[in-house]
Amino acid sequence: MNIRRDDKVIVLSGKDKGKEGKVINVDPTGGKVIVEGVNKAKRHTKPRKQGDPGGIITKETPIYASKVMRVCPKCNKPTRTAHGSAKDGSKVRVCKKCGAEI
Repeated sequence: MNIRRDDKVIVLSGKDKGKEGKVINVDPTGGKVIVEGVNKAKRHTKPRKQGDPGGIITKETPIYASKVMRVCPKCNKPTRTAHGSAKDGSKVRVCKKCGAEI
């Protein structure tokens, strides 16, 4: 999976198509990501201890990683990720549109 935590992504399909957000969590075994402000669901919770708030809580739910695309920080366009090598010989992610290191 080429998407990692703290990457800026754009949603390609679904009810939140076109929205941008930061990746909060990645699940490589399930192939899903949680994006900040995207695919929100409401959950009715009951207070478990005295003093805990109860009510309706809104939180982000996972979406498939194939439905999001990484946004390059330099050219600010959605792009696929290529793999290249840095000057010191380590592997880095590279933008396919502008060639900048990600």
